[in-house]
Amino acid sequence: MNLLPVNNYYKKILQVALPAIAGLSTQMVVSLVDTAMVGRIDDATYALAAMGIGVLATWALISFFSSLATGIHVVVARKYGEEDYISCGVTLNNSLLIAVIIGTIVAMVGIFFSYPIAHLFATDEKVGNYASEYLYYRFMGIPFFLISVSFRGFFFGISKTKIFMFSGAITNLLNIIFNYIFIYGEFGFPKMGLAGAGLGSTLATMFDGLFYIIIIMLPSYQKRFQNLKHLLLNKNIISAIIKISLPVSFQNVFILIGFLSFVSITGIIGTLEQASTQAIISTLFISFLPCFGFGIAVQTLVGNNLGAKKFLLAKIYGFETAKVATIYTIILGFIFIIIPQYVLLIITNDQTIINTAVPSLRVAGFAQIFYGVGVVLANGLQAAGRSFYVMKSEVITNIVIFVPLAYFLGVYLELGLTWAWMALPVYIILYSLIIYLKFNSADWHTKIPLEK
Repeated sequence: MNLLPVNNYYKKILQVALPAIAGLSTQMVVSLVDTAMVGRIDDATYALAAMGIGVLATWALISFFSSLATGIHVVVARKYGEEDYISCGVTLNNSLLIAVIIGTIVAMVGIFFSYPIAHLFATDEKVGNYASEYLYYRFMGIPFFLISVSFRGFFFGISKTKIFMFSGAITNLLNIIFNYIFIYGEFGFPKMGLAGAGLGSTLATMFDGLFYIIIIMLPSYQKRFQNLKHLLLNKNIISAIIKISLPVSFQNVFILIGFLSFVSITGIIGTLEQASTQAIISTLFISFLPCFGFGIAVQTLVGNNLGAKKFLLAKIYGFETAKVATIYTIILGFIFIIIPQYVLLIITNDQTIINTAVPSLRVAGFAQIFYGVGVVLANGLQAAGRSFYVMKSEVITNIVIFVPLAYFLGVYLELGLTWAWMALPVYIILYSLIIYLKFNSADWHTKIPLEK
């Protein structure tokens, strides 16, 4: 097999990864702008507290169902590598069917139970009422969100991450405009406050789905993928999507449980320590976005090459993408270690919180160096149908090791916040090592849950 020059690998990796990173970054900007808008309305204290509940509940739901994109992404990437373009279109159709059915059911349940869900997490009646109104409108958008997720996975699979970038830019700009209109009641619309933020986000999500529909209707896509000519129910494709997606969904749940448990452990140490932990996690989330973009790239490149039976090339793309991601995490890790106080200013200007968080952010900066390898190669394994293995690795290193070790060091031994954070590099290094060993094994790609 003819292998490419190293520079060509990097060029292809960046062509797929950079637009994905740009699209993901727009979501972060909207989150910050939304929070700033809500922070300037009447009853801002109650509204922000309610928004925290609403965003967390929505994020938990979205993180569970957004894994549908992973299953679609992997199946389409494989079929695209096989040059079976009709099956790519059929996969999109079947994923849209799943999205509509699941999205409608979840939306109806969420709308009906938005009030009790909000008040389950809110101790204050007013906060619960605000949160329920926000959730009511956000749940309306779930079917449209899952439709967008299906299209996103499809375009990722055919290496068209620029579509996601344009979608993210347009949708999130509309999100800001709609939120401004409905939060503050501009242009003759009613002033809805926090509920307006929920409605604005849902309207933007609807436009996102419409954007993808317009793109897929273009003659160039219809000629190649012909999804409108092959409206077939394919049980094998649906089964493959579910087999790949479901473990990723539960992995997201375990990650959420693990970090919520960690935040609770830091709360036992002290309220200031818990606030500092929240600031550090917010900082890390911003820094993790490019790693997720490289993960998208490796799923596409590994999946395409597995479909084309180029197994060695698939492995090379996995390792080369991990190298690029690691260069990024090393640079960022050194920034976190050398000037953590300035990094934390992005999140808060409270000097007490910053001073408390600085030592722990240095520990997190060291841990982050190894994060790129774990994320990228985990996505490579998911592209090979090993999503259940990746989920098990997460459970072992996060729930079984990270959380108990943080409690043991920070609370039981009374060593404080920084030592609780020392559990993070143990978790990330072990996770990355387990993932690396599997990706480097001889049978990493042999369990492929796709049937001809």
